[in-house]
Amino acid sequence: MARGGGRRRTAVATAALGSLLAVAVLSACGGSSGDGADSRASGPPGGAGRSSAAADPTRIPGVGDRLQKRIPGDSRQVVAVYGDGSDSADSTVVLYTKQGSAWHRVRSWAAHNGTKGWTTDHHENDKRSPVGVFTLSDAGGVLPDPDPGTGLPYTRSASFEAPRWWAKSYWHDFDYVIAIDYNRVIGTPPNDPTRPEGTAKGGSIWLHMDHGSGTSACVSLPKPAMEYLLRTLDPDLHPVVVMGDRAHLKA
Repeated sequence: MARGGGRRRTAVATAALGSLLAVAVLSACGGSSGDGADSRASGPPGGAGRSSAAADPTRIPGVGDRLQKRIPGDSRQVVAVYGDGSDSADSTVVLYTKQGSAWHRVRSWAAHNGTKGWTTDHHENDKRSPVGVFTLSDAGGVLPDPDPGTGLPYTRSASFEAPRWWAKSYWHDFDYVIAIDYNRVIGTPPNDPTRPEGTAKGGSIWLHMDHGSGTSACVSLPKPAMEYLLRTLDPDLHPVVVMGDRAHLKA
C-alpha cells in the first residue's frame, strides 16, 4: 500500500491482497439487508438535536453519562448516530464539532443501521449494529479519495466492490467507506479481515453509502454525507462515532 500526503493512503490493491480483503467485503454490512426504502428528509434526531435553555453545551445531546464518559477528552469531532428504536433500522446521523468546551451541531442526515436494530453485545450476522463509542481512523472504497481529499488514511481498491450477485441496489454501498473501530486493527484498510476479539464478535462495521434500507450492522448514509464526512473528519481532532438507539444512548 502506498502512502501520499504524509498521512493519506491511496492504492489499488494487488491481486493477492485483493483476494484476501474480498473476504471481509463479503461479510461486511449490506449483504443481507432488510427491504424497503427510506424517503425521510434529513433533520434533527427528535428531541436529541433541539436546543433548550437547560441544554449543557459541554455534552453531546441525547447521550447519557455512561457513553458520554467514553468520549475521549481530546476528541473534537463526534459523529452521533441516533437510532429510532432498539429494533428499528432507521436512524439520524449528526456531526458535532467542539469549539472551546462547547459542542456545536454542524449537519445531520437521515441514515440506516442494522436491519434488526441495535445491540450491546454484537455478534456476527445478528443484523444489529453495536451500541457504543468507537474511534474513526481509516477510510477507503472503490472510488478515489473525494476531491479535495480526506485527512483520514484512504485506501482505494477494487476489493471493496460489492459482489454482483447482490441486489443491484447494493452495488455502490462500498464506493466510500469509513471504518468504525470495532473489533479491527487500527491503521489497516477498512476491509482488512483481522478480528482481534475473534470472528464471533463480528467486524467490518463501517459508515458507508446508503441503499435505502437497513444493513447487516453498519451505518449507511447518502453519498453527499459520506463525501462531506470524508472531507471533514480530521485525525488531529480525534473523531469518534457515538452510536445506538435513543434509549441506550441516554442510559
